[in-house]
Amino acid sequence: MHACIDLGSNSFHLLIGEWQQGKIEIVERLSEKVQLGENVRQTGRISPAAFERGLACLRHFSHLMAQYPLQQYWALGTNTFRVTENADAFIASAGEIGLDISVISGVQEAVLIYAGVITELPSSDVHRLVIDIGGGSTEVIIGSHHQRLLTDSLQIGSVAWRDRFFCDVSPDTESILAAMDAGRQAAIEVFAAVAPGVARCGWQQAHASSGTVKMLAAICQEQGSPAGIVSLEALRELKTLLAETIVAQGELAGLKEARRDLLLPGWCVLSGLMEAYRVPSVQFSATALREGMLDFMVRNEKTFDAMIRSDLPSISSATSG
Repeated sequence: MHACIDLGSNSFHLLIGEWQQGKIEIVERLSEKVQLGENVRQTGRISPAAFERGLACLRHFSHLMAQYPLQQYWALGTNTFRVTENADAFIASAGEIGLDISVISGVQEAVLIYAGVITELPSSDVHRLVIDIGGGSTEVIIGSHHQRLLTDSLQIGSVAWRDRFFCDVSPDTESILAAMDAGRQAAIEVFAAVAPGVARCGWQQAHASSGTVKMLAAICQEQGSPAGIVSLEALRELKTLLAETIVAQGELAGLKEARRDLLLPGWCVLSGLMEAYRVPSVQFSATALREGMLDFMVRNEKTFDAMIRSDLPSISSATSG
């Protein structure tokens, strides 16, 4: 039995699974909203409040993990750990709890996300565009089977865009709509950096993981879209409704209260990406980084510890062969 901990800029995730009859069976799945990346863009540090929320979550995870006969676990820190000056202090504090955290690069994160997404997709020769919108970074991958043609990570995410565009905006519809336009345009400019590569590789299917896409897919479905599908047209039609919902502090079918603060920045990031890459619609993927971690861990069980000690030099070749 194996455990994976995905330490994202918005949420921490725990996944416990075991290999049975040639397939990974999930026995425990837990997510907690920590927002470790709040205000990181402005301060360059994990805030004291976020620091304590993160440690409290890890204590919870550690207690839960102790209830299972685990052979190995793997805890990965993503964007917030890559960009904050006090990430080492958090890692040291986690070590006192009994959890060792490895920090991976954006490209390594993208590799594992792609591996996780395709675990639930049928084998196909088509080129797939895979997107994961996190709190601090967004990963973009194009691949066919286990072969990746483009792998990139960009500094844009729902928490970062919330802190940049929506923290100080006036609570009226006109101001909110202006902030949405600014956030969307800024997102287009960020994603444009790799647009030529996306165009060269080409793709026939688009899949998007993360809580941001799950939230927007649920709202779109309540407005009449097919389940799990987010179209650019639907996002455009939602724009005013989302702004009015936030201004009125009202309810919106498909929106969970815990994600309300990321609704507008999430809309900006996904809309900007779809415009930059000319993506008419995306299919939500329930699997992502943690499933890729678990798949990688199980398939490389005999050499995993050595690979961890050498800073995962084989992560790319092991998942793209």
